[in-house]
Amino acid sequence: MTDFHTYHLNLLKLAYNNLIKQPPFDDPAITSVDAEFLEQFAALTEGFEQHEPWVYEEGPLLISRLVRAYPHLVHLVARDLFWLFGGDCLHHMPDEELALFSQLDEARAEAERKGEAFDYLAERTRLFN
Repeated sequence: MTDFHTYHLNLLKLAYNNLIKQPPFDDPAITSVDAEFLEQFAALTEGFEQHEPWVYEEGPLLISRLVRAYPHLVHLVARDLFWLFGGDCLHHMPDEELALFSQLDEARAEAERKGEAFDYLAERTRLFN
């Protein structure tokens, strides 16, 4: 069973690992701006792992920066993270996708209200496939 937090933490780690293998991040002569972006992404991932509340303020800023500065790499970051952080990130998602994520959140909230276990990955797979 995959819970909400673990699922998203894994997506953050996967995104970071994918990004560091791509230009400009894999360049030995990486610029300070690109290195700072990677540092911020790593810090965001660590903060999320530690349940730090600031990640919900910094996450949308970092995702929006990715879209603006590295549009060719956006596909390496799961859409779930756009939904997770919300804010301006939602402007980069079509209405149909927003509706599916909303249904997923509603199902999770309903399970929590009932005190039932909720397998986030299983429900996401069911809704999106």
